[in-house]
Amino acid sequence: MPRVLPEPVTHYLLELAKHDDPILNEMEALATEKNFPIVGPECGRVLHQVAVMTGAKRVFEMGSGYGYSTLWFARAMPADGRVFHTDGDPANTARAMEFLKRAGQDSKVAFKTGDAREVIERTPGEFDVIFIDIDKHQYPGAYELAKGRVRVGGAILIHNTLWSGKIADPSVTDKDTEGIREYMRRIWADKNFVSSFLPMHDGLGMSVRVR
Repeated sequence: MPRVLPEPVTHYLLELAKHDDPILNEMEALATEKNFPIVGPECGRVLHQVAVMTGAKRVFEMGSGYGYSTLWFARAMPADGRVFHTDGDPANTARAMEFLKRAGQDSKVAFKTGDAREVIERTPGEFDVIFIDIDKHQYPGAYELAKGRVRVGGAILIHNTLWSGKIADPSVTDKDTEGIREYMRRIWADKNFVSSFLPMHDGLGMSVRVR
């Protein structure tokens, strides 16, 4: 994923985010090898922080890949917490199950294969955190599904809000870029949320439900 921050800043943030976790290191190496998009350790730390800050016991991921973000969430949660992992590819689900089992966190994860939008609709209850990282043209619809499902005091997090810088270029009007823009317009205007934007990695949006 191309970075939009100046190289010295990117390097500094990556250095701060370094860890010695062997499973996360393996997952990061696999992402590099396969050119598979993950949130990276900078955003991973924020996911972990938000889960701790909200006292999260129920997290729903709309798009989980092979479980990199899932592991960051799971490690922040108590033994009776639950992360709902979703991915449309059974191979990704199987790989995520393997990684999370080796990390000793699989008992905290409900693995779901299918369209995340359909899975969240058939999963009852409120969530402490909802993380959105699906196809970008689907972001406005994801907002509509998520806005009423996160509890007051909980948070919606969304990845790729910079979209390699395309989000700020008015000449770029493809459906994915427009999907991110429309999501941002909707949730920033929603008086039930207070939203902010973290320009790390490829951008991370954070919206806390206040009423």
